[in-house]
Amino acid sequence: MRRRSVSLLGLAGLLAVPLTVLPQAQAADGLVSTGKAVTASSVETSAFGAGLAVDGNAATRWASLEGVDPQWIRIDLGAAHTISRVKLNWEDAYGKAYKIQTSADGSTWTDVYSTTAGDGATDDLTVSGTGRYVRMYGTGRGTAYGYSLWEFEVYGAPTGTGGGGGGSAVPFGSHLRPYTAGTLKPSGSQASIDQKVVDYYNKWKAAFVRQNCGNGWYQIISPDADHPYVAEAQGYGMVIAATMAGADPDAKKIFDGLVKWKIDHPSAVNPNLLAAEQDVNCRSVNGGDGATDGDMDVAYGLLLADKQWGSTGTYNYKDLALKHIAAIKKDEVNPTTKLLKLGDWSSSGDEYYYISRTSDWMADHFRAFRAASGDTTWDSVRSAHQTQISRLQSTYASGTGLLPDFVVDTNTTPKPAPRQVLEDPNDGAYWWNACRTPWRIADDAVTSGDATSLAAARKLNSWIKTKTGGDPNKIAIGYKLNGTQISSGSEAAFFAPFAVAAMTDSGSQAWLDALWNKMVATPVDTSSYFSASIQLQVMITASGNHWVP
Repeated sequence: MRRRSVSLLGLAGLLAVPLTVLPQAQAADGLVSTGKAVTASSVETSAFGAGLAVDGNAATRWASLEGVDPQWIRIDLGAAHTISRVKLNWEDAYGKAYKIQTSADGSTWTDVYSTTAGDGATDDLTVSGTGRYVRMYGTGRGTAYGYSLWEFEVYGAPTGTGGGGGGSAVPFGSHLRPYTAGTLKPSGSQASIDQKVVDYYNKWKAAFVRQNCGNGWYQIISPDADHPYVAEAQGYGMVIAATMAGADPDAKKIFDGLVKWKIDHPSAVNPNLLAAEQDVNCRSVNGGDGATDGDMDVAYGLLLADKQWGSTGTYNYKDLALKHIAAIKKDEVNPTTKLLKLGDWSSSGDEYYYISRTSDWMADHFRAFRAASGDTTWDSVRSAHQTQISRLQSTYASGTGLLPDFVVDTNTTPKPAPRQVLEDPNDGAYWWNACRTPWRIADDAVTSGDATSLAAARKLNSWIKTKTGGDPNKIAIGYKLNGTQISSGSEAAFFAPFAVAAMTDSGSQAWLDALWNKMVATPVDTSSYFSASIQLQVMITASGNHWVP
């Protein structure tokens, strides 16, 4: 290999294909990539994160997985720029065939340079392009290893027109919606933290995102549920896809496939809601009615999509969201208590009408529904749930802050289920539903600063940190409300949610870091969409990428 500087005037002999030619006098723009948010298709190990390619240190590097094509590394400049120069400082694992691409939205890419004759060392390229995102897209490795860059430098100048264009308004890694003051984040560079989320997302996507049964559908499979497709999983998928826009160029395509699934599988009770369960042939079963948890996330995901991409494309996300929100209000909110019902199938007079599931109590969703619809009912709904969170903690879990899976007698004196009322003998304990509540409560706390959410999250955090002595490996699978362990073992659905609660306490940095490191070290459980989807969404929040539309 040899050190070389490549201009677009002399590339023909190298089999390089210049897309445009920029006069050399214009190539004196400043370095604009140092320290910016970076994502990559893969990393060889955590020691070679994508952020190391833009840290200004020629002794650290990004490295992709070995032996796999294609691979890419993408820089988010934070706003639209004119791009005049790209400099690649390759490690021994170089790209022989690669492209330099720009994009306004992180989804649609334009080639500004292409070669099939790269020979490593340093490629100093004069280019002409515009975009918020710049990507090296490698299609042919020069060695048996992967792709590795000591530094990936982009030179240019802001256009003054802002980023995003007609694409993603809040791309993953942009951090355009900061959390409330004092919120913690895991230690380390932001680029490195974001990259770990992207790495986990890519594995989650490979494990659970499917295109089965044709019809343009996308689905999230649920191997650990009663049926291969459940509304809860689709709701998770819609929220995740809309949030990961910018990091995944297929995010909108996946989201639209999930939207089509929702439209084509309406609840038999209210067709603006999603039928809760489908069989292996993608047909709705068990009455085809709706489940509140899935519907809450479907509506929220549609609001995210409207803010992310607008509603003038194939689907009017805003209109679908408003119809879904109105349907939740009509058939999944108890009009007397203002607490969520279990689903649209429960009606006045049945034994489930005054039962509610605490993991459905998503305060940030209520805020989003109020903002989108202008309906003040959602203020009352939010207040009713916040009141019950505080009351349940003080009355039934004063030492722990734990909530039960199900609350009964919501029309009189709400209390934890005294026995199995729907799913399990532990329906009144902190079990496989309530395990999500630290995440759901703290999601609202970090994005709103709400005093009730902060107090509830901090109570949970204080107890679990003390209970485990600061060791996440000691977080058990389930607890009675007094803190007595139900089952041993370690499960992401139980340990991950406490990371968001830890973000609310200024004295919990070491505890948050321990939880984060445990998540990073925990592989995607391909047999459990439930745990994997919860951990991914927790990592999104912990990295600073959760936002309320």
